[in-house]
Amino acid sequence: MAARTSPTSRAPGVLTANVNAPHAAYGCHEPHDQYAPYVAHGPIEIPQPHVPYLVRRVAHPVNAQLDEHLPTDHKLSQVYRVGAGLMGLLLVAFGILGLIDRIGFFDTGGATVLALNTNGALSVLSICFGLLLFVGMVIGGNFASTLNIVLGLLFIASGFVNLALLDTGLNFLAFHIQNVLFSFVVGVMLMWFGMYGRVGSALPHDNPYWRARHPEQAAREDRARAARAAGTAPAH
Repeated sequence: MAARTSPTSRAPGVLTANVNAPHAAYGCHEPHDQYAPYVAHGPIEIPQPHVPYLVRRVAHPVNAQLDEHLPTDHKLSQVYRVGAGLMGLLLVAFGILGLIDRIGFFDTGGATVLALNTNGALSVLSICFGLLLFVGMVIGGNFASTLNIVLGLLFIASGFVNLALLDTGLNFLAFHIQNVLFSFVVGVMLMWFGMYGRVGSALPHDNPYWRARHPEQAAREDRARAARAAGTAPAH
């Protein structure tokens, strides 16, 4: 703790430094003899606000390349493929049945397919999204996972938007409440398939996404595993 001095304790005629100088830069010109000397410091770091884990993972995706020759990667890719294929098949079937019935493109007369209201525009959109999911099923891997997540978010957003448009003249896709619920269900299912083994706080250490996020620890574990296999102690 710095010693405190009083203005009256100085010897007469002794020149003293301007104690206000460090503080003048901050707009303060009051005497500060009774305080500890000013200590320069860097900018104060304000803690970053807490961001939920899921939001961080979506905002900063990991470009992990799945190798389907590895058991874990193969299992993940199969889940992504199956999810995209099932949801794509459902959407294509719904769209084709709507086109077969020759419903008007923007008809809002209450025509139904599989207990869901539809028209020509909704049928065409369903087929397009279904075919896009088929592409993801064929490619598989990280592409299928990301595609499932993105389309899942779009279906959930579509549910909210069309819920607001149900009783308005802008309901061009002939949505009813059952269509809104269907959009939510499809969106949640697509997101579940897409995030499987990719988003979580307790992923196994052989998971490719965990390894991509923790490359140094994954390398240490690989070295330790190789040392154990060779019958020697791992080097520190």
